[in-house]
Amino acid sequence: MTDDATCPISNGLPTLRERPFDPPEALRAQDPVSRMTFPDGYEGWLVTSYKLGRSILSDKRFSSAPTNKHLAFPSNRAADLEADIPGLFEHMDPPDHTRFRRQLAGQFTLRRMRLLTPRIEEITAHYADAMLAKGAPADLVADYAVPVSSQVICELLGVPVADRDRFEGDSEKLLSLDAEPQEVQQALGDLVELTGELLARKKAEPADDVLSVLVSGEEISLPESVGATLLLLVAGHETTANMLSLGTYALLSNPDQMERLRADESLMEGAVEELLRYLTVVHVGVQRTATEDVELDGLSLRKGDTVLIHLPSANRDPHQFPDPDRLDVTQGEIGHLTFSHGIHQCLGQQLARLELRIGYTTLLRRFPGLRLAAEPDEIPTRSDMTVYGVHRLPVAW
Repeated sequence: MTDDATCPISNGLPTLRERPFDPPEALRAQDPVSRMTFPDGYEGWLVTSYKLGRSILSDKRFSSAPTNKHLAFPSNRAADLEADIPGLFEHMDPPDHTRFRRQLAGQFTLRRMRLLTPRIEEITAHYADAMLAKGAPADLVADYAVPVSSQVICELLGVPVADRDRFEGDSEKLLSLDAEPQEVQQALGDLVELTGELLARKKAEPADDVLSVLVSGEEISLPESVGATLLLLVAGHETTANMLSLGTYALLSNPDQMERLRADESLMEGAVEELLRYLTVVHVGVQRTATEDVELDGLSLRKGDTVLIHLPSANRDPHQFPDPDRLDVTQGEIGHLTFSHGIHQCLGQQLARLELRIGYTTLLRRFPGLRLAAEPDEIPTRSDMTVYGVHRLPVAW
């Protein structure tokens, strides 16, 4: 793609998914690389190619710092305010980014995740029991996916479950594409206040949890710990909750795939990877800015050029995945970009995988007759949020 490419995407990134599990049609029709005009008028690049997107994400010549960040949507969101919050390490480059990963990496190891397995099984069983006791129909989002993911991240971080209500509503507002600016400002302020209170308690009375680790060393300041906690709390709760509910919706909409999982639970590990690829709930993409002139796979970028890598489209790239628009839980683990790639690959990806494997398995075992309790056109999708999913999922059994 050359610099004189036309500009097929203007005024921001399309988010409406015409079909509930597929990327927006306007993006599926794009070239692997094309021009994109951001809502602020900046003309950058849109990448929908898996190969090129993966290359950029692992290339040290691209920066994650927010200094050149351009909002991808014509709306007022928390991203406008992020520059004022230290500690959001997803927007850092080394060596600052390295400080945070080094401090936190030990809390998200495979060994620690294995130790968490019995507790996550208890949590999913508890909410499955509650659904059964309540009776059908139930809302899988409010009755299962959200409380399961909230309680797991609370216990890992060291957040009292009593404070769960304080962050669930505020995190929704932060991720909304339609929220009023004052609502976003208030929600962000509330979350900063909450995280500050939690960290002060951990500083005084440390425990075996992530927040205590954050405030235990000297490498990360207390204000930076607030930003890091905010990132872990919101991202760790929202992404898994939406994958639990949207993944269940996808399986119910593909009953042959659901039955294969019921018949052979050994497929679950690979099925989780396939659902992560197929659905890609972080549907806003990932931005990177070139720190020098770059020639990459025929793409010429100049220093300062911003690239938006659209992860849902990259995960449906037919050059990388055979029959990419078909959900196939039997094809095993194949690479995807849902957790990003390179040094910014999701810190909590092993926790997310564990929660999803246990969460789906619990549903399959406890609800053999699970089915949708509404027509597909009655199920509201989260095209209005930066993390995709469904607002409600009525189910019966």
